[in-house]
Amino acid sequence: MIHAHHLKKSFGSVTAVHDVSFDAPDGRITGLLGPNGAGKSTTMRMLHGLLKPDTGGVTIDGLDVVSDTLAARRTIGVLPDALGLYPRLTAIENIRYYATLHGLSSTETTRRVAELLDRLDMHGIAERRTAGFSQGERMKVALARALVHAPQNILLDEPTNGLDVMSTRAVRAMVRSLRDEGRCVVFSSHIMQEVAALCDHIVVVARGRVVAQGTAEALVERAGASNLEDAFVTLVGLDSTEGALG
Repeated sequence: MIHAHHLKKSFGSVTAVHDVSFDAPDGRITGLLGPNGAGKSTTMRMLHGLLKPDTGGVTIDGLDVVSDTLAARRTIGVLPDALGLYPRLTAIENIRYYATLHGLSSTETTRRVAELLDRLDMHGIAERRTAGFSQGERMKVALARALVHAPQNILLDEPTNGLDVMSTRAVRAMVRSLRDEGRCVVFSSHIMQEVAALCDHIVVVARGRVVAQGTAEALVERAGASNLEDAFVTLVGLDSTEGALG
Protein backbone atom coordinates (compact mmCIF):
# COMPACT_ATOMS: atom_id res chain seq x y z
CA MET A 1 0.00 0.00 0.00
CA ILE A 2 1.15 3.51 -0.82
CA HIS A 3 0.12 6.49 1.30
CA ALA A 4 0.91 9.99 0.05
CA HIS A 5 0.07 12.91 2.32
CA HIS A 6 0.22 16.63 1.54
CA LEU A 7 3.07 16.42 -0.96
CA LYS A 8 4.58 19.68 -2.10
CA LYS A 9 7.53 20.24 -4.43
CA SER A 10 8.98 23.44 -5.88
CA PHE A 11 11.78 24.05 -8.34
CA GLY A 12 13.03 27.56 -7.70
CA SER A 13 10.06 29.89 -8.03
CA VAL A 14 7.90 27.25 -9.74
CA THR A 15 5.74 25.01 -7.56
CA ALA A 16 5.08 21.81 -9.49
CA VAL A 17 3.10 20.07 -6.73
CA HIS A 18 1.13 22.17 -4.23
CA ASP A 19 -0.81 19.60 -2.20
CA VAL A 20 -1.31 15.96 -3.23
CA SER A 21 -2.73 13.32 -0.89
CA PHE A 22 -4.16 9.88 -1.70
CA ASP A 23 -4.04 6.21 -0.71
CA ALA A 24 -3.28 3.39 -3.16
CA PRO A 25 -4.16 0.06 -1.48
CA ASP A 26 -3.17 -3.42 -2.55
CA GLY A 27 -5.38 -5.14 -5.12
CA ARG A 28 -6.39 -1.89 -6.79
CA ILE A 29 -5.29 0.15 -9.80
CA THR A 30 -5.11 3.77 -8.69
CA GLY A 31 -4.95 6.24 -11.55
CA LEU A 32 -3.37 9.69 -11.49
CA LEU A 33 -5.23 11.64 -14.17
CA GLY A 34 -4.34 15.16 -15.18
CA PRO A 35 -3.32 17.36 -18.09
CA ASN A 36 0.32 17.71 -19.09
CA GLY A 37 2.09 19.88 -16.51
CA ALA A 38 -0.38 19.00 -13.73
CA GLY A 39 2.36 17.58 -11.49
CA LYS A 40 1.79 13.85 -12.11
CA SER A 41 5.38 12.93 -13.02
CA THR A 42 6.78 15.00 -10.15
CA THR A 43 4.39 13.23 -7.80
CA MET A 44 5.45 9.83 -9.17
CA ARG A 45 9.12 10.70 -8.63
CA MET A 46 8.40 11.61 -5.02
CA LEU A 47 6.52 8.32 -4.54
CA HIS A 48 9.63 6.26 -5.29
CA GLY A 49 12.17 8.54 -3.66
CA LEU A 50 13.77 10.06 -6.73
CA LEU A 51 12.69 13.49 -5.50
CA LYS A 52 12.41 14.55 -1.87
CA PRO A 53 9.22 16.48 -1.12
CA ASP A 54 9.56 19.96 0.35
CA THR A 55 6.73 19.11 2.74
CA GLY A 56 4.51 16.09 3.25
CA GLY A 57 5.61 12.52 2.81
CA VAL A 58 5.12 9.05 1.37
CA THR A 59 5.00 5.66 3.08
CA ILE A 60 5.11 2.37 1.17
CA ASP A 61 4.03 -0.68 3.15
CA GLY A 62 4.72 1.37 6.26
CA LEU A 63 8.22 2.42 5.19
CA ASP A 64 8.99 6.13 4.92
CA VAL A 65 10.38 6.83 1.46
CA VAL A 66 12.68 9.60 2.70
CA SER A 67 14.09 8.06 5.90
CA ASP A 68 13.93 4.40 4.72
CA THR A 69 14.61 4.97 1.03
CA LEU A 70 16.47 1.76 0.20
CA ALA A 71 14.06 -0.46 2.11
CA ALA A 72 11.06 1.24 0.49
CA ARG A 73 12.55 0.91 -2.99
CA ARG A 74 12.89 -2.85 -2.54
CA THR A 75 9.10 -3.06 -2.35
CA ILE A 76 8.42 -1.13 -5.57
CA GLY A 77 8.89 -1.55 -9.29
CA VAL A 78 9.03 1.62 -11.36
CA LEU A 79 8.29 2.20 -15.02
CA PRO A 80 9.48 5.81 -15.49
CA ASP A 81 8.38 8.25 -18.18
CA ALA A 82 11.88 7.98 -19.71
CA LEU A 83 12.57 4.27 -20.13
CA GLY A 84 16.37 4.57 -19.92
CA LEU A 85 17.41 1.22 -21.42
CA TYR A 86 21.06 0.46 -22.06
CA PRO A 87 21.16 0.28 -25.89
CA ARG A 88 24.28 -1.90 -26.15
CA LEU A 89 22.80 -4.55 -23.86
CA THR A 90 20.34 -7.19 -24.99
CA ALA A 91 16.85 -7.35 -23.54
CA ILE A 92 17.90 -10.17 -21.20
CA GLU A 93 21.05 -8.32 -20.15
CA ASN A 94 19.03 -5.22 -19.27
CA ILE A 95 16.68 -7.30 -17.11
CA ARG A 96 19.46 -9.32 -15.46
CA TYR A 97 21.36 -6.12 -14.61
CA TYR A 98 18.40 -4.80 -12.64
CA ALA A 99 17.97 -8.17 -10.95
CA THR A 100 21.58 -7.88 -9.76
CA LEU A 101 20.95 -4.36 -8.46
CA HIS A 102 18.05 -5.72 -6.42
CA GLY A 103 20.26 -8.44 -4.94
CA LEU A 104 18.68 -11.46 -6.61
CA SER A 105 20.79 -14.63 -6.73
CA SER A 106 21.88 -16.06 -10.06
CA THR A 107 19.37 -18.90 -9.73
CA GLU A 108 16.50 -16.58 -8.81
CA THR A 109 17.42 -14.19 -11.63
CA THR A 110 17.36 -16.99 -14.20
CA ARG A 111 13.95 -18.13 -12.95
CA ARG A 112 12.46 -14.63 -12.93
CA VAL A 113 13.82 -13.75 -16.38
CA ALA A 114 12.33 -16.94 -17.84
CA GLU A 115 8.96 -16.15 -16.25
CA LEU A 116 8.92 -12.61 -17.59
CA LEU A 117 9.99 -13.64 -21.10
CA ASP A 118 6.97 -15.95 -21.17
CA ARG A 119 4.57 -13.51 -19.55
CA LEU A 120 5.47 -10.60 -21.82
CA ASP A 121 6.01 -12.72 -24.96
CA MET A 122 9.61 -11.50 -25.32
CA HIS A 123 11.39 -14.59 -26.63
CA GLY A 124 11.71 -13.08 -30.11
CA ILE A 125 13.65 -10.05 -28.82
CA ALA A 126 15.40 -11.56 -25.78
CA GLU A 127 18.88 -11.86 -27.32
CA ARG A 128 18.78 -8.65 -29.38
CA ARG A 129 20.44 -5.40 -28.33
CA THR A 130 17.82 -2.85 -27.39
CA ALA A 131 19.24 -0.22 -29.76
CA GLY A 132 16.72 0.06 -32.57
CA PHE A 133 13.85 -1.52 -30.64
CA SER A 134 10.35 -0.26 -31.37
CA GLN A 135 8.57 1.66 -28.62
CA GLY A 136 6.49 -1.43 -27.81
CA GLU A 137 9.59 -3.62 -27.54
CA ARG A 138 11.31 -1.04 -25.35
CA MET A 139 8.25 -0.88 -23.11
CA LYS A 140 8.24 -4.65 -22.65
CA VAL A 141 11.89 -4.65 -21.57
CA ALA A 142 11.35 -1.72 -19.19
CA LEU A 143 8.29 -3.41 -17.69
CA ALA A 144 10.15 -6.71 -17.23
CA ARG A 145 13.00 -4.80 -15.60
CA ALA A 146 10.56 -3.13 -13.19
CA LEU A 147 8.99 -6.48 -12.25
CA VAL A 148 12.08 -8.67 -12.04
CA HIS A 149 12.25 -8.56 -8.23
CA ALA A 150 8.49 -9.31 -7.87
CA PRO A 151 7.62 -6.03 -6.13
CA GLN A 152 4.37 -5.62 -4.22
CA ASN A 153 3.94 -2.03 -5.44
CA ILE A 154 4.21 -0.95 -9.08
CA LEU A 155 4.42 2.65 -10.35
CA LEU A 156 3.67 3.15 -14.06
CA ASP A 157 4.22 6.59 -15.58
CA GLU A 158 2.46 6.93 -18.96
CA PRO A 159 3.05 3.22 -19.79
CA THR A 160 1.14 3.20 -23.09
CA ASN A 161 2.55 6.45 -24.47
CA GLY A 162 3.44 5.93 -28.14
CA LEU A 163 2.35 2.28 -28.29
CA ASP A 164 0.36 0.68 -31.08
CA VAL A 165 -2.98 -1.02 -30.45
CA MET A 166 -1.61 -4.51 -29.83
CA SER A 167 1.14 -3.31 -27.49
CA THR A 168 -1.38 -1.19 -25.60
CA ARG A 169 -3.65 -4.19 -25.15
CA ALA A 170 -0.72 -6.26 -23.86
CA VAL A 171 0.21 -3.60 -21.29
CA ARG A 172 -3.41 -3.32 -20.15
CA ALA A 173 -3.62 -7.08 -19.68
CA MET A 174 -0.41 -7.08 -17.64
CA VAL A 175 -1.60 -4.23 -15.42
CA ARG A 176 -4.90 -6.00 -14.73
CA SER A 177 -3.09 -9.24 -13.90
CA LEU A 178 -0.88 -7.41 -11.39
CA ARG A 179 -4.00 -5.99 -9.72
CA ASP A 180 -5.62 -9.43 -9.67
CA GLU A 181 -2.52 -10.84 -7.94
CA GLY A 182 -3.18 -8.39 -5.09
CA ARG A 183 -0.48 -5.88 -5.94
CA CYS A 184 -0.74 -2.13 -5.54
CA VAL A 185 -0.61 -0.41 -8.93
CA VAL A 186 -0.36 3.36 -9.44
CA PHE A 187 -0.97 4.35 -13.05
CA SER A 188 -0.26 7.89 -14.26
CA SER A 189 -1.78 9.13 -17.51
CA HIS A 190 -3.35 12.09 -19.27
CA ILE A 191 -5.34 9.78 -21.58
CA MET A 192 -8.96 9.55 -20.47
CA GLN A 193 -9.67 6.26 -22.25
CA GLU A 194 -6.72 4.54 -20.56
CA VAL A 195 -7.75 5.62 -17.10
CA ALA A 196 -11.42 4.74 -17.65
CA ALA A 197 -10.50 1.30 -19.02
CA LEU A 198 -8.03 0.35 -16.29
CA CYS A 199 -8.40 2.22 -13.04
CA ASP A 200 -10.52 1.20 -10.06
CA HIS A 201 -9.98 4.56 -8.37
CA ILE A 202 -9.02 7.84 -10.04
CA VAL A 203 -7.17 10.77 -8.51
CA VAL A 204 -7.66 13.91 -10.62
CA VAL A 205 -4.72 16.31 -10.41
CA ALA A 206 -4.71 19.86 -11.77
CA ARG A 207 -2.26 22.68 -11.13
CA GLY A 208 -0.40 20.51 -8.64
CA ARG A 209 -3.41 19.74 -6.48
CA VAL A 210 -5.89 16.89 -6.08
CA VAL A 211 -9.21 18.37 -7.22
CA ALA A 212 -11.30 15.20 -7.00
CA GLN A 213 -11.01 11.46 -6.57
CA GLY A 214 -13.25 8.41 -6.77
CA THR A 215 -14.42 5.80 -9.26
CA ALA A 216 -15.01 6.83 -12.86
CA GLU A 217 -18.76 6.55 -12.28
CA ALA A 218 -18.61 8.70 -9.14
CA LEU A 219 -16.58 11.40 -10.87
CA VAL A 220 -19.01 11.50 -13.80
CA GLU A 221 -21.93 11.78 -11.38
CA ARG A 222 -20.25 14.49 -9.33
CA ALA A 223 -19.56 16.59 -12.41
CA GLY A 224 -23.05 16.07 -13.80
CA ALA A 225 -21.49 14.82 -17.03
CA SER A 226 -22.24 11.98 -19.42
CA ASN A 227 -18.69 10.61 -19.66
CA LEU A 228 -15.31 10.81 -17.96
CA GLU A 229 -13.81 13.23 -20.49
CA ASP A 230 -16.56 15.81 -19.92
CA ALA A 231 -16.35 15.21 -16.18
CA PHE A 232 -12.60 15.81 -16.25
CA VAL A 233 -12.99 19.13 -18.04
CA THR A 234 -15.43 20.22 -15.36
CA LEU A 235 -13.51 18.84 -12.40
CA VAL A 236 -10.17 20.45 -13.17
CA GLY A 237 -11.89 23.80 -12.59
CA LEU A 238 -13.04 22.86 -9.07
CA ASP A 239 -11.29 24.06 -5.95
CA SER A 240 -9.30 21.28 -4.28
CA THR A 241 -10.80 22.13 -0.89
CA GLU A 242 -14.19 20.81 -2.03
CA GLY A 243 -13.14 17.33 -0.99
CA ALA A 244 -13.00 13.90 -2.51
CA LEU A 245 -15.27 11.03 -3.38
CA GLY A 246 -14.73 7.64 -1.79
